[in-house]
Amino acid sequence: MHDNHFRIGTILKTRGLKGELQVYTDFDGLDDIDFDAVFIETAGKLVPYFVTSVKYPQANTAFMYLEGVDHIDKATPLAKRDVYLPNKLMPEKDPDDFTLMDLEGFIAIDEKHGELGEITDVTEYPQQVIATVHYQHHEVLFPLNAEFIKGIDIEGGEIYLDLPDGLLDVYLGGE
Repeated sequence: MHDNHFRIGTILKTRGLKGELQVYTDFDGLDDIDFDAVFIETAGKLVPYFVTSVKYPQANTAFMYLEGVDHIDKATPLAKRDVYLPNKLMPEKDPDDFTLMDLEGFIAIDEKHGELGEITDVTEYPQQVIATVHYQHHEVLFPLNAEFIKGIDIEGGEIYLDLPDGLLDVYLGGE
């Protein structure tokens, strides 16, 4: 929605009487980013606020003071609003941090059947991660696991698979 900014969390509530805000942060590694201002979504627009202090007492939580928000009456209207930072502050993704969830948009290539198509969805279930492709006008789901993945070309955006015999037939109706 906001092309030049990325969401880091949501203001849950005020804390104390001096305008401190409790922010639920769902952006990993936020405490490694050095920022002196945040943008708070207000009526569909991003409004900048200077940060006078921020603490991270536990995972997914930040306590934040904003310049000019020095009383609970000024802080209360900000509760339940999303908080953003400019994209230029987003940390570069370390290639070593690549996960199966990052395979969305990759082209799946099976050893026997060739190119299956673009992975349109990657869903994490308790036991496994499932990828979805549209192959021969059918939605095909398959697990992303070490047994089936033969290689991943991160630069080229391709994943090489050896899917079990008969898996595609289940979706194609044995055509």
